[in-house]
Amino acid sequence: MRNFWQDETHVRGIWRRTSLENYQSNNLEWETIIDLDALAKAEDQNWVWKGADCLAPDFNRCMINLSRGGADAVVMREYDIERGAFVDGGFFLEEEKQNIDWIDANRLLIASPLDGGSKNTSGYARTIRIWERGTPLADARTIFTSEETDAFTFPLVIHRPEGVEIFVSRAPDFFHQTLYHVGADGTLKALPLPDDVNFQGLYKGRIIALLRSGWDAGGQSAPAGAAVSLPLDQLLADDLSGLEILAAPTETRAIENIAISRDAVYISMLDQVRGRLIKAQHDDNGWVQSPVALPETGSLSVVSSGHYNRQLLINFERFLEPDSLFLVEGTAAKVINAMPARFDSADYQVNQHFAISDDGTQIPYFLIVHKNAPMDGSTPTILYGYGGFEISLTPSYLSPLAIEWLKQGGAYAVANIRGGGEFGPRWHKAALNENRPRAYEDFAAIARDLAQSGLTSPAHLGIYGGSNGGLLTGATMVRNPELFGAVVSAVPLLDMLRYHKLLAGASWIGEYGDPDIAEERAWIETYSPYQNVKAKADYPPVFFTTSTRDDRVHPGHARKMAAKMIEQGHDVLYYENIEGGHAGAANLKQRAMRDALILVWFLQELKKDA
Repeated sequence: MRNFWQDETHVRGIWRRTSLENYQSNNLEWETIIDLDALAKAEDQNWVWKGADCLAPDFNRCMINLSRGGADAVVMREYDIERGAFVDGGFFLEEEKQNIDWIDANRLLIASPLDGGSKNTSGYARTIRIWERGTPLADARTIFTSEETDAFTFPLVIHRPEGVEIFVSRAPDFFHQTLYHVGADGTLKALPLPDDVNFQGLYKGRIIALLRSGWDAGGQSAPAGAAVSLPLDQLLADDLSGLEILAAPTETRAIENIAISRDAVYISMLDQVRGRLIKAQHDDNGWVQSPVALPETGSLSVVSSGHYNRQLLINFERFLEPDSLFLVEGTAAKVINAMPARFDSADYQVNQHFAISDDGTQIPYFLIVHKNAPMDGSTPTILYGYGGFEISLTPSYLSPLAIEWLKQGGAYAVANIRGGGEFGPRWHKAALNENRPRAYEDFAAIARDLAQSGLTSPAHLGIYGGSNGGLLTGATMVRNPELFGAVVSAVPLLDMLRYHKLLAGASWIGEYGDPDIAEERAWIETYSPYQNVKAKADYPPVFFTTSTRDDRVHPGHARKMAAKMIEQGHDVLYYENIEGGHAGAANLKQRAMRDALILVWFLQELKKDA
């Protein structure tokens, strides 16, 4: 077992390991693999951990991803866990936006713009190469180059007991991809899958994927949102007759993601935004499903699974209950550890409510509030949302910011608006491109519902979101300023007519549309916050936060919007952290500082006359 851990003495963090047996014992001891605080001090760099890519099946040889100040661009360095040291003369890549996967101990499949590679218009690598140990990267063999306008190109190597299979994924945007199989001689074969398929992995020679649209193939009809499988050898022969459905969605249930172990496929589902886990195995009669015995009304995520393991580690949490770690064997699950509670939650309750949006759609949201909260409209309330890129906001243990907000007498609401993935592809597509304003209508509907319930009122209601959520709060502010008393827009997109010209922005055209196309520009202009903010409008106070080191969403969005609103005479607060990347904070201290600023500002703005 390995994890990355941060606390008051390890603000950058440590990567550490222990055995599963030791982890379940009363004498838990960890062995530190890499101390990021010590490494940063020794090398005089503000290293931020961005994960490790390790070679199966023993996972002791890894490429460590280190970011300067939290940027997406990383330095990649080979590390030998058994020796406890970086490998002298080993694989090494200077700072860039790049990805690798191990083919074997002496070869990497690499997507990098360095030394003979190239970038796409979003700033990501478009060249896939096979790099052999001991040779210059410039001499690595190129096997694929994507289009310059594509969003992503990923190297994918799957190691299983049955063998190793190599793939390349070309993604023109977030929601479409072509999957290529790489043969032994390095030649590529495009697999005949739908162009909006979401590839999940390989299980005993069968491709596993999620469908964003319905698919009729091989005499089988699979609905949008279904998990399906097809034999790889048949796909290589353009034969779709082996299509089978692992699991299908319902009106309330959506498939979130897939985890693949040695002997089974585990399907994570959301049922009315609550987590479920299904085990699926294949036999001569097809796929057989069995539910895994986990608690209900919470959120689950796979912490660890592997093609060489029969066990899974599942993280389970609720808004008022800290994370519990479950060991799953077959369909049985048991708690093997749990985080301590951050606060006494006995006086608080969680309820799920539904607001009615402008088109009559029921929009769910969760409300966390004191059991004795007054219903006279005076309760200061934060409404948090995101609403994009198929990302679901599920019940998760409250952040320190949210906990302190509750302690100060506030309520905290989490919106499950369209654009997210809470009800599968249909929920996301409902707010895509020209339909983007539906997300803002949903968010406004929840705000009205909170006020109509008697809990709060516009003067005491604040909205908060980051990244696409920062666009959400910015757009909702200019559309419905009368609904809110305060707005936080963090690391946001705000100038939507130029977003595709800045940093990774071009990769999001599939989500928002292309401002260079007249028809699409027309619908983007209707909601883009920077273009729609007006001097004579009466906006609530707004707080913009960003990071100088954000190389995903350009800090220029927040800078321009703040400057324009200040020039127009509006009440604006602005904070730019020099470090932090798109997370807005590079370590625990910076995160605490940012959250404290937001919390105190919300208290000042929303507790007036409360």
